[in-house]
Amino acid sequence: MTEIVDILLSASFWAAAIRIASPLIFAAMGELICERAGVLNLGIEGIMVTGAFAGWMAVYSGLSLWPGVGVALLAGMGFGLLHAVLTVPFGLSQHVVGLGITLLATAATYFAYRLALPEVTSPPKIAAFTEWPVPILSDLPLLGPALFTQTPLTYAAFATAGIVALVLWRTPLGLAIRAAGENPSAVAAQGLSVTGLRMGAVIVGSGLMAVGGAFLTMSAFDSFFFEMVNGRGWICIALVVFGAWKPGKTLLGAVLFAAFDALQVRLQQTPLGAEVPYQIFLMAPYILSILALVVMSRRAAVPAALMVPFNRGER
Repeated sequence: MTEIVDILLSASFWAAAIRIASPLIFAAMGELICERAGVLNLGIEGIMVTGAFAGWMAVYSGLSLWPGVGVALLAGMGFGLLHAVLTVPFGLSQHVVGLGITLLATAATYFAYRLALPEVTSPPKIAAFTEWPVPILSDLPLLGPALFTQTPLTYAAFATAGIVALVLWRTPLGLAIRAAGENPSAVAAQGLSVTGLRMGAVIVGSGLMAVGGAFLTMSAFDSFFFEMVNGRGWICIALVVFGAWKPGKTLLGAVLFAAFDALQVRLQQTPLGAEVPYQIFLMAPYILSILALVVMSRRAAVPAALMVPFNRGER
């Protein structure tokens, strides 16, 4: 128990948790926007893989880091457009289309990787984002190294959560997006396009998912490999439910999951790690997240029109 307390009180632990949470925040915010508009986007896993590759490949090909993030954003928006066209105006099954997008995006990324680097046996490295300490704030005890000595993309992740919350709850556009996921008939009665709102939400949300993937290759690591997303997309879907479709709670859930993950890595390096099979530690963040999800989801209010196709004139 003493070892756990020491870990939880260390700045390095919380710095790692914030770093692990950053790609989850991007992707979860993207999924939240989609679901708030009434569309479940199960393409998130494949879109994150594509974003990870597109951003890394752009930088490896000669672009600087921020334009590389832009390339990842556009790649994700492209798959978001495909998802939106199939699910919103055509009304196809969101489950089937989402899983199809994940398979297509992953396969297309693998093909593009082999086409661009046919002779490469180990992924090349790029000059990734480095830590950027915030003046004055980075000198604060505990909070400084944990929150204010991160890479620019981490700051962007938290800023994104704030922007999403501001737009969804403090602007007419956000009200329209939420209404499209709750009562699309009322939106149409006001002369607004439910199709346009939903498609826009899916496209923008998918772009954020891809940026979450790009974080892995351009900030957490400096190269690309296919297993790096490793189920993070599915975790983000659970985080949206955990957060009751609210940005603040979803962000908190991402940090909580990341803290579990960072804790299990450190516990493996303690004497306890020599006594307990490492598989137990690997499972722990997911088990704890499932338990938290079960508790929180009992009180969550699902958007009323989530996964419900809208055809103007039908009740």
